[in-house]
Amino acid sequence: MMQRCARPALALTLLMLAGCFHHHPATRPAAPPRAASTTPAGPNAGRYTQDRDSTPAQIPDVSKIPEPVPKDEPHSLYGNKSPYSVLGETYRVLPSCKDYVERGLASWYGNKFHGYTTSNFEKYDMYAYSAASKTLPLPCYVRVTNLENGRSAVVRVNDRGPFVSNRVIDLSYVAAIKVGVWPQGTAMVEVRGIDPAHPQAEQAHAPDQHAEQPRATQPPRTAAAANAPQKTPKPGLYLQIGAFADAANAERAAARVRAENLGDVRVVESDVNGKTLRRVRLGPLRDVDEADRVTPRLRALGLGEPRVAVDN
Repeated sequence: MMQRCARPALALTLLMLAGCFHHHPATRPAAPPRAASTTPAGPNAGRYTQDRDSTPAQIPDVSKIPEPVPKDEPHSLYGNKSPYSVLGETYRVLPSCKDYVERGLASWYGNKFHGYTTSNFEKYDMYAYSAASKTLPLPCYVRVTNLENGRSAVVRVNDRGPFVSNRVIDLSYVAAIKVGVWPQGTAMVEVRGIDPAHPQAEQAHAPDQHAEQPRATQPPRTAAAANAPQKTPKPGLYLQIGAFADAANAERAAARVRAENLGDVRVVESDVNGKTLRRVRLGPLRDVDEADRVTPRLRALGLGEPRVAVDN
């Protein structure tokens, strides 16, 4: 059955974003709810011809599809309303991608949305390197790096979503193939904003595209290291319950989470602008499914919205 806008108030809100909220079906675990980028009377008024997302019959050769070259672009007239609210959550659009760095979980979207209007009134092309974000300005450019295999790609952000807990970016089908989010469904990634005025800064952070293989340009320090296989260390996946300046508050929050017997709970101290911040984290977790399963139980504790944290 074709999906429709859930409520008139929600449709009116997302009209300002050039989008109407949709859900991907449960049959594809990689597909969280996201902004489908339609308007009630706009170019997507007929909704989608597919109920469920899918992929093309033939997998494209991503090596023959060029990544976008970052360039200065004015913000789109549509899709940049700030703040905006979806499903009771309020989001603020950042003024630029400059200095933006975030680690979290990436998902992807494909054939169901191909050819339909994005939040800034462009056409979604699953064969182009693009992405959807809840907070980045439209359009902008970011490098997305899969922290599990070291593969990365530059993508142009031109859509809103995914509006679900524990996801930081929704990649186009081609971008998901390039970095290895597809066919796995989700992956731990780093999203790093690109300043077109200073592309050399982005190049300094660009990862080795062959991170899984030994590099001849890096001689081993010992004979044993020469014979040992080189692998990209898999980062740890955590759910952060909160961050506290007061140690007693952090310990109280940690104690409430420990009482739920959900796994290992730790208080991690870090220095932020000369002050000690104590982050209460659950994990490491086995996988994304466990993070999604545990999140509602943490939310029910009333300690705030848990968010994914990815650390090496």
